[in-house]
Amino acid sequence: MIILHGLLGSSRNWQTTGRDLAARYHVLALDLRNHGSSPHAPEMNYEVLVADVIAWMDRQNIARATILGHSMGGKTAMLLACRHPERVERLIVVDIAPKDYQWIAHRAEFAAMHELDLAHLKSRAEAELRFEARVTDWAMRKFLVTNLERVDGGGWKWQINLPALTQALPVLEATPLKETDRFEGPTQFIVGGRSHYVYSEDHDTIRRHFPAAQIATVAESGHNPHMETREEFVRTVFAQS
Repeated sequence: MIILHGLLGSSRNWQTTGRDLAARYHVLALDLRNHGSSPHAPEMNYEVLVADVIAWMDRQNIARATILGHSMGGKTAMLLACRHPERVERLIVVDIAPKDYQWIAHRAEFAAMHELDLAHLKSRAEAELRFEARVTDWAMRKFLVTNLERVDGGGWKWQINLPALTQALPVLEATPLKETDRFEGPTQFIVGGRSHYVYSEDHDTIRRHFPAAQIATVAESGHNPHMETREEFVRTVFAQS
């Protein structure tokens, strides 16, 4: 199983859930470009993300795998499955649909990150306090500061490529799929019941691109069921294994 994280996330977000999923899979969680420990690059769109994953699979001699993607990683996984179906044993998409998401623009979060004075920052806790004016959700503030990294000799830097991600936001918010894109293989969509990312009216669109899709709702979860309701999320993945 290859896990692809969401925007501003990294493989670290999947360590605990990945260990649970390892009961049935050999789990490999990647850092997508401009995130985590992966290289920074000015080009940032779903086509290059898919190319990165395929190239990595080739280097690892992985011919086929179950691909699990969350949010931005879910869009990457959908495009990979449609364009390279021979590489996908099973597709699992977590709380994202093949549609545009301009209304979830993350503008406040990105503005807060750009405004943060890294030169005089003392701690991640201080960064959280400075984010309060723009980012009202405490969990999101904690999530954002996971991208702060200590600099040798003191100080902080963003581990993500903040300029490239900011410029790419309109592309990342849009669906990467064309009307003709389809994946006929086993597919599971896992949706957070308290999330605003996937609604029942999106199911027809999902099945148009993924005719074999089974759609499961984790009732008590928001956008991050792998973190908010981890045990039920893992049971849901295993139910369709």
